[in-house]
Amino acid sequence: MTNQEEFISEFLDEDTVKALPKFIAEPDNFYEAADAIAVAFGAEKGFSKMPEDGVNKLVISFKNNLTLLIQKTWVEKSDIALKDELLYRLEKFITEDGWKDSYELFRNIINQAVFLMFGQSTDSPDFAEYTMRIDPEFGIFWWYISNLPPKTEWSEEKSRIAMMVGMYFLANY
Repeated sequence: MTNQEEFISEFLDEDTVKALPKFIAEPDNFYEAADAIAVAFGAEKGFSKMPEDGVNKLVISFKNNLTLLIQKTWVEKSDIALKDELLYRLEKFITEDGWKDSYELFRNIINQAVFLMFGQSTDSPDFAEYTMRIDPEFGIFWWYISNLPPKTEWSEEKSRIAMMVGMYFLANY
């Protein structure tokens, strides 16, 4: 077990901690692992089988909540342009076709939004522990996002599920 897994196990059960590497590694059989992570975020079992109208509602809620978080985050004058750029990129992301093609943009938007919110480098080795200590729910979300690969060759479906899990947390944060 890695240090991060040991630390996160203070907040999550062992099966959920093991679900993330399984989700990332499995090319096809990833639904159960994704559902376990989504349940840790408060979703109901069977999250990955959400009907299309539910996915559409999730995307709208994600966009609305993330827009609000970005708009309401106080930033230094030097970061106002980043904030505006982030809102533009979020709008672009929402209008993109294809989950697989949007995956990298999604991760980038999340990383920049978290940077604006916390003002720390998300790449810092202490950042995950920091988020866990100040807000365990957000820390669990960050554990999930920070462990997703920056780029993938995942299928459209796996990319969709990976982003939906992240969206679910932010749509309800």
